[in-house]
Amino acid sequence: MTLEEAVEYALSEEEPATPAPTTSGQASLDEPLLTLTRREREVAELISQGLTNRRIAEELFLSERTVHRHVSSILKKLGAHSREEVGTKMTDRPTPETD
Repeated sequence: MTLEEAVEYALSEEEPATPAPTTSGQASLDEPLLTLTRREREVAELISQGLTNRRIAEELFLSERTVHRHVSSILKKLGAHSREEVGTKMTDRPTPETD
């Protein structure tokens, strides 16, 4: 990992958002989205708009490799198998608001 990649990685990693209290029926549906970091939610939103990793990298001033890591993490956390599924999950459920 280059110094630039290490700095990008360190600066882009954040703690997951604190889950907001929800009703028991809604909690299980929203839980995966609550595990995404703020940066992952930003990337997921751009995925849902149909942007490629290269365009996401340009929008967020990240390397494509960093975006690729975020996309992999998002797919795993949401249990999605494709970018289209990420888009569906992002539009179906409201995202948590943070400071």
